[in-house]
Amino acid sequence: MKNISVIGSGTMGNGIAHVFAQYGYTVSLIDISAEALQKALGVIEKNLERQVSKQIITTEAKAIALSNITTYTDLKAGVAKADLVVEAATENVELKLTIFREIDKAAPASCILATNTSSISITKIASVTQRPDKVIGMHFMNPVPVMKLVEVIRGYNTSDEVTSTVMNISKMLEKVPVEVNDYPGFVANRILMPMINEAIYALYEGVAGVQEIDTVMKLGMAHPMGPLQLADFIGLDVCLSILNVLYEGFGNPKYAPCPLLVNMVQAGHKGVKTGSGFYQYTAGSKDLIVAERFR
Repeated sequence: MKNISVIGSGTMGNGIAHVFAQYGYTVSLIDISAEALQKALGVIEKNLERQVSKQIITTEAKAIALSNITTYTDLKAGVAKADLVVEAATENVELKLTIFREIDKAAPASCILATNTSSISITKIASVTQRPDKVIGMHFMNPVPVMKLVEVIRGYNTSDEVTSTVMNISKMLEKVPVEVNDYPGFVANRILMPMINEAIYALYEGVAGVQEIDTVMKLGMAHPMGPLQLADFIGLDVCLSILNVLYEGFGNPKYAPCPLLVNMVQAGHKGVKTGSGFYQYTAGSKDLIVAERFR
């Protein structure tokens, strides 16, 4: 397995491309936007340079990693020689189903089709392809070059051979793969998102303020980041999407998204990506300012 295609050049996509390229794989990075691809290459180069400055890799290794990446705006061309495709598009069911229909037609018959989805059913995604045994979840954590965990999610029809291959390739990237089964939210988000949602409810009901909630969880539970700051970092729109998947998948009211989260997303306050969520974010600054509406 040598040729890797990554679909989507956003935060997760460029991180996944970075890691595969760093470990010697030939990477095709695919996006419909040429501008987004150029931005992604800039991010990858910056992150590789950070690794050089920390003496994690050499300057030569950085150059080789960058040379391993080719960009495409045409999906068919980008997956034509792929041994493994990793889809990392927006967390939207219909979009992912459309992409997998296209990949299935364009990629070689032997190619494994993986999705970086954080909550959507692998079995549902596999159902729109002619190779459900070769469809699997490969859920990387953000930031991909730093975080060690990969959730490897088996769909109902995913074969043992494909699961073993993906577990092994994750180890080749010096990640720690954990095999889980295909239920809403898998493991990571089935546990994480209700906690974030409950923190938002605590704010919504006036139990405590933003900084107070985050401080309790950081100092009392040894979390490196409070749940409200983490929600901003993930993206409030992504949190809402995952909670809706959990709510619809289990039909249990405990997964219903907090009305405050719904309103914030509808108002365009999505966290770091928009510069405003539970905190305000200024480019180049590490200082967090509680958003004005929560003062």
